[in-house]
Amino acid sequence: MKRVKNKVDGWVVLDKPLGLGSTSAVGRVRWLFGAAKAGHGGTLDPLATGVLPIALGEATKTVPFVMDGRKEYKFTLRFGEARTTEDAEGEVSATSDARPTDAAIRAALPAFLGEIDQMPPAFSALKIDGQRAYDLARAGETVELKTRKVSIGRLELLARPDADHADFVVGCGKGTYIRSLGRDLAVALGTVGHLSVLRRTVAGPFREEAAISLSKLEVLGHNSALLGALAPVATALDDIPALALTEAQADRLRQGQPVILTRDAPPSGALVRAECGQKLVALVRSDGVALQPVRVFNL
Repeated sequence: MKRVKNKVDGWVVLDKPLGLGSTSAVGRVRWLFGAAKAGHGGTLDPLATGVLPIALGEATKTVPFVMDGRKEYKFTLRFGEARTTEDAEGEVSATSDARPTDAAIRAALPAFLGEIDQMPPAFSALKIDGQRAYDLARAGETVELKTRKVSIGRLELLARPDADHADFVVGCGKGTYIRSLGRDLAVALGTVGHLSVLRRTVAGPFREEAAISLSKLEVLGHNSALLGALAPVATALDDIPALALTEAQADRLRQGQPVILTRDAPPSGALVRAECGQKLVALVRSDGVALQPVRVFNL
């Protein structure tokens, strides 16, 4: 059933369910709202759950700020069994009888903190000569990826349900693969392993406490009720300082023209959130004298 496209601008903090791909989740939310445009703030694998920020309308212009933001995950590492996908979806590729102690796990964690080199999983959305790595891997072809620098600021052991499993929390930067982290941690502990559970709890300014399930969105049904589940476009820009402008200055920015400030100009190079009457107008870059529009919002 086709729906009329609506002028819908804002963020939906979706609690993505198990088994649903990020693209399908975005498509479903976009259809529910009847939004003309939609995007998301960072892919989650089908077997991962949790915070999937979905941008609608003008919020799609702020997606890069969420993609670049800090992420936090909780995951369970299953020791003794490596999988081709490095999660429970793949086939068993290696086994080990070795099981690390809690003390050994805690002693191994500091080596994974800070900026580290990480090899992405073969089953990933990274492109090799224009093709997705996971398409090549599923076709049985050898996938050759390069290591890359990722940043991990927090990694803690939370619980040990049994000898085969360990629960962790990790805080990391853009581009970190938690499946690869689990794989490498298991190897460092003298065994093999894969992720049996993965849940994202934080993505940029969005947290799981504010997330809403797809089933609840579907129950809301009517557009007026759904709009109550939207977070403002500017939520993604919370870390960027705001600057109040007059209506005349705001109009200049909306037309793509710079605004000259006679006093209190932000320092040269500063990125600023320009607002007028509590309404987001544009993202602007200061040159020390004038504000140059970077992204203009039609709100």
